[in-house]
Amino acid sequence: MTTKIPLNEMILDAALSLRAVRWTDLNTITQAIYDICEAEGDTSVAVTAEDLENEWKYAGFNPEQDAFVVETSDGRVAGYAALFDINEHCELNGDIYIHPQFKGAGVGIAMLQALEERAQAHVQLADPDKRVFIRIALDNKDETGKAICAHAGFSAVRYHWRMGIELTATPPTPVLPGKFEVRPFVKEQDAMAVWEARNEAFAGNWGSHKLTFEEFSYYSFDNPEYDPTLWQVVWDGTEVAGFSINHYRMGIGWIQTLGVRPAWRKYGLGLALLQLSFGTFYQRGTKEIGLGVDAANATGATRLYLKAGMQTVSEFVTLEKELRAG
Repeated sequence: MTTKIPLNEMILDAALSLRAVRWTDLNTITQAIYDICEAEGDTSVAVTAEDLENEWKYAGFNPEQDAFVVETSDGRVAGYAALFDINEHCELNGDIYIHPQFKGAGVGIAMLQALEERAQAHVQLADPDKRVFIRIALDNKDETGKAICAHAGFSAVRYHWRMGIELTATPPTPVLPGKFEVRPFVKEQDAMAVWEARNEAFAGNWGSHKLTFEEFSYYSFDNPEYDPTLWQVVWDGTEVAGFSINHYRMGIGWIQTLGVRPAWRKYGLGLALLQLSFGTFYQRGTKEIGLGVDAANATGATRLYLKAGMQTVSEFVTLEKELRAG
């Protein structure tokens, strides 16, 4: 069934206005994002002020030209949107949040239009032979949001799950084959090896591209919750066989990136890394643990997480619009 969009949802309410973000909006927008995620039933995907500040420091991103806020006359946030250049002006990601109190007031359409207008600058800068597109992720329960995006020319291309587990007892300790060893992560000597392993483990995955070391460092070491003592790295001699990059997120344990290189995928290392990660969080008093995963992951990650006792907590849909054919 297709959700119809009432006329009032296509026109921004006269009591609201859209403008570019200012750095002084940081705390107000952080609270608005939390309120929206709380209304949708999953605050683990919200952000702290430190998280949002770090997002605004993403290479090439300027919140005062790449992000927008819809507000009331007394300064309350009705909506927030941001556009990120993920890969050489060709792959653009848009974040959109609409406060539940203002759904039906034209906020979604106004922010989509602002993002698309900003995206045109990237189209001009992209390699003329490459395809340019913009992707936006929404909670899959947001029927109105999906309808607004469909009206604007977006279509669903992928689904992702937020999976979680609530530990009730000490997780099992994995037994690794004799040639493997788990060693503490030491950034100065191990960072390059884990970065290279990450690129090999995720080569060909949908929506993934080969990260530069600077990008890897941004996502890993610049994260406000970066804690190397939570990382799990399995070695086969001098080779990284698999890894789990972990940190805390909104008060729960979070498995940010877990990967096993193709040559080492028949030894049960994925499950071992999960159990090692669970055990470390549990020892620190954290029993709730989550992660995000592509629901159609080709390497069987969803089966692995279900086997480890995790369950799907929420589902998100990724919508895409092509801005220029390649």
